Amino acid sequence: MESNCDLESLEKKIKIKFKNKKILEQALTHKSYGMAHPGVGFNERLEFLGDSILNAAVTDFLYKRFPNQDEGKLSKYKSLLVSKPSLFRWAKDFEISHYLRLSENEELSGGRERESTMADALEALIGAIYLDQGFEKASSLILEKLAERKRIIQTDYKSKLQEIIQKKHKIPPTYSLLKETGPDHEKKFHIEVRIKKKKLGVGQGRSKKEAEQSAAHTALKKIKNGGAH
Repeated sequence: MESNCDLESLEKKIKIKFKNKKILEQALTHKSYGMAHPGVGFNERLEFLGDSILNAAVTDFLYKRFPNQDEGKLSKYKSLLVSKPSLFRWAKDFEISHYLRLSENEELSGGRERESTMADALEALIGAIYLDQGFEKASSLILEKLAERKRIIQTDYKSKLQEIIQKKHKIPPTYSLLKETGPDHEKKFHIEVRIKKKKLGVGQGRSKKEAEQSAAHTALKKIKNGGAH
């Protein structure tokens, strides 16, 4: 189904006026819609391009922002910032789901609010901005959002927990999926973290990675209060 939302409202949200409206429309067109409407371009190629632009901008930001961090830590930071859950939250900030063009079947299956669909559309949007406005404009949008999400870098609870547990027990903590709840487009994962047979914490999130971070955060709070480790 085709979104009825005016793309000008999206341009206002991202503070970018496209010269070529067609490329913006293509960035928001899911493959399912393109396959159902022969001749209509969809966003997979733009997603591929946007992913590279995103990685380049984030890598440049981290390299300059953290001059004393080693490659391993920088890679962890980058993984957090460009992860599907992070891009999904960013896409929600722009309400990208309102502008997507999907096939009827994709719409009925919950595709409009699906994390992967929205994250992919965000990358396609970045690719479209690059083609229409150049790297500097695409990068400035990315950097603006990174400034808002710096806290993500400082909340890598899994790494913090692993350092503590590894130091004391010489083995890393383990994570296991307890259950999944909710419909496919709003699924929640419930994950437990343990050291050997001892439960350290339980967390939930919209992805397994997010749930693991939540579980690690719970475990760290328990350790801080003297209740574990």
